[in-house]
Amino acid sequence: MSTDSLADVIEGFGEDTRPILTVGQMLEAFDSRAFGAMLLVFGALNCLPLPPGSSTVLSLPILLLAPQVALGADAPWLPRGMLDRPLKRDGLRGLFRRLTPVVKRMEMITRPRLDWLFSPLGERMIGVVCTLLALVLILPIPLGNLAPGATVAILSLALLQRDGLLALLGYLMALVSLGLLFVSAGVVVAAVQRIIGLVSSFF
Repeated sequence: MSTDSLADVIEGFGEDTRPILTVGQMLEAFDSRAFGAMLLVFGALNCLPLPPGSSTVLSLPILLLAPQVALGADAPWLPRGMLDRPLKRDGLRGLFRRLTPVVKRMEMITRPRLDWLFSPLGERMIGVVCTLLALVLILPIPLGNLAPGATVAILSLALLQRDGLLALLGYLMALVSLGLLFVSAGVVVAAVQRIIGLVSSFF
């Protein structure tokens, strides 16, 4: 088991001079913390302003890992094609460098509390919520990746640190994320209806 802190491992990803980083290498580096750490990293990636379609690709690891947490799996599984998928390290260095001090601070202020939230049923609940959020991330909603991505990151950090207060914050953020989804969907539907009405008025 790795004795490095989570922040140290993430910092290492950014400082490594090799041009390519794979998902498999990340899993190996996180070791026994792989479930929570991978959800944290890919949740954080989805918090970035991304080109259209990027959140769909970056949410796939969440969509594959979160259900395993929900089912109580002991170790993460990902298809070989995803494990070997090369990621350009230069494109991720900025994220790792911004994420490292945040995780360091969170590791300092978080601590195990409200243990009942991390019973086997509690851990599975976090997996269920992260799965639902991953489904939202796949949807092509402009800037719709920010709130769900941040929520996945918070819940995964809560899981890693066994911090029940952080988990409660994550659940609250999940409700807000789903609320924003419904608002966004309503705006899109209203806009489409208005455009159809304007077009039809010409015929």
